[in-house]
Amino acid sequence: MSTTTSLPRTAATPGTPASLPRVRLAGLDGLRAIAVIAVIVYHFVPSAAVGGYVGVDVFFVISGFLITGLLLREHHATGRINLRAFWGRRARRLLPALAIVVAACGTWALFVGGDVLVGLGRQVLGAATFSSNWLYVSAGTNYFDGTAPELFRNLWSLAVEEQFYLVWPGVFLLLLLLPRRWARVAVIGALAVASALAMALLAPASGDATRVYYGTDTHAFGLAIGAGLAMLLVGRFTPSVTPTGRRWITQLWALVGALAVGLIVIIAVTMPADDPVVTRGGLLAVSVLTAVAITGSTRAGSWLGAGLDILPLRWVGERSYGLYLWHWPVLVLLTASVAKDAAWWIVPVGALVITTTAATLSYRFVETPIRRVGFRAFVVPPGRLLVAGSAIALAAALTITATTLDPGESSAQRAIAEGQAAVAAAAARAAETRTAPSAADEPAQLLTGDQVYAIGDSVMLAAAPWLQEKLPGILIDAEVSRSMFVAPSLVQAAVDSGTMRPILVLGLATNGDVDREDLEEVLDILGPDRLLVVVNGQAPRDWIPIGNKVVEDFARAERDVELANWHAAIAPRIDELASDEVHPGGPISGGIYVGAVSDALQRLSELPPRIDDANTPSLNRAI
Repeated sequence: MSTTTSLPRTAATPGTPASLPRVRLAGLDGLRAIAVIAVIVYHFVPSAAVGGYVGVDVFFVISGFLITGLLLREHHATGRINLRAFWGRRARRLLPALAIVVAACGTWALFVGGDVLVGLGRQVLGAATFSSNWLYVSAGTNYFDGTAPELFRNLWSLAVEEQFYLVWPGVFLLLLLLPRRWARVAVIGALAVASALAMALLAPASGDATRVYYGTDTHAFGLAIGAGLAMLLVGRFTPSVTPTGRRWITQLWALVGALAVGLIVIIAVTMPADDPVVTRGGLLAVSVLTAVAITGSTRAGSWLGAGLDILPLRWVGERSYGLYLWHWPVLVLLTASVAKDAAWWIVPVGALVITTTAATLSYRFVETPIRRVGFRAFVVPPGRLLVAGSAIALAAALTITATTLDPGESSAQRAIAEGQAAVAAAAARAAETRTAPSAADEPAQLLTGDQVYAIGDSVMLAAAPWLQEKLPGILIDAEVSRSMFVAPSLVQAAVDSGTMRPILVLGLATNGDVDREDLEEVLDILGPDRLLVVVNGQAPRDWIPIGNKVVEDFARAERDVELANWHAAIAPRIDELASDEVHPGGPISGGIYVGAVSDALQRLSELPPRIDDANTPSLNRAI
């Protein structure tokens, strides 16, 4: 996301020959446009591209390809690599836009206050040192967690790229000691395979995969694949050795490349982040498909390259770095700034307008001039130096001030932590008394918490203290970032272990789409001897109405299922939620959540026994 599609004339980069001709590779701007659009849609309207995060992996392959191409081109022309000039070009390309984003958004965060300041000091440090990914790993943050969206969370990928830029030139020079090109490609391929295997082997079977997602070691395979491709297609960067080929081969590669682009788009629309296949070959597949697309689009005369070079895609691709930098912090800040009862589309539309405007201005007036003439020449005019220096100093001071006001944890995190403590305490008490009944026990005549098993996400965790107060003895299994996708496996595990109870409360409608097949599978696993309460979702996300409709239709169609209508119950009191408008933030909203669940349990208790099944729980008294 940070490399230019055109390989610039080296007259503007000291240490390389001025006579080296300009090389432009068709189609790469279009690929970068597709990648950044996928990422932005994933963050702004998640249900429209549940796998849009794979755009980052497309960027990685393009970056590895172009950076290695620059090194090949310089070495072919001069017989050496000027590391100082190389790193200087990277600094001119990356630092100006990054500094503006951090200073501007850090200043905005100071005036917004609250949750957007959580961890800000660590994030600014990561931005300044290109170590964001490892700082986030050490802090235990989760890329896919919405309870405390770090202001500069998206800079993790920039850190991975910068670490690659620091190390790769040295590795490149060592590879040149190998006499054969195939040997160099083989070594790079082995590095890519090792990185992908590390991701697959170290990724947990379920739950938080942040370590392998953020880790440079486990997520460098895309960069390596791009680098290997550049080594293989060296002729694309050195015109004097450009290979010749028949036109039908070019067109065939264009067709294969177009199919690869189509598959990338399909994956971006269909592969949710919590699917285990993501870390077990999914991201690797996207990287390989990107390499195929690059091969098909950059061949001379390729119709795919020309198609990807159409003006709208090329315009977006040229500004993709700035668009990527701005979109996430703007989304976080605008979400915190807009009233909670605003229409759901106001934030994404507003964020898109601000992001596009800021990225365009930065590209036109800062990034392009500095890339062409360098830092020193850009600030030489006295007036510009005074204005720019004053603005930077003020923004830096305000950003530093903002880092000192870090509240430590977000309001949602506090609520979740209290819920986790309550659940842990209840589990300890249950272990001491060992009184929890199973479905095989004689059914109780009075419905109590001892009959209820609850599986949920962070919303249920935040409501746990009030659930336990209303239903003493309830057994709660809830974790952050769970979705309905994992419900069948969790329910099956509880049934197999004998911990499942006569009634299951299932609250997993917040973090993504709800598939009716998952709900039906849960009901089949529970069998005819258990009852089910399904809690619908509340969040300022566009998938919530769709998922809630699925849940409501399912509950209406099944005799032994009741809906806990949390969404409708909390609607008049959105102001009582945590700042993310998702989690109960205190006793009022927590009580409303519990009330929705209790109402559903009440309706279940009034169900008449099945005439054909004497083993159905007899829940004929109100709680």
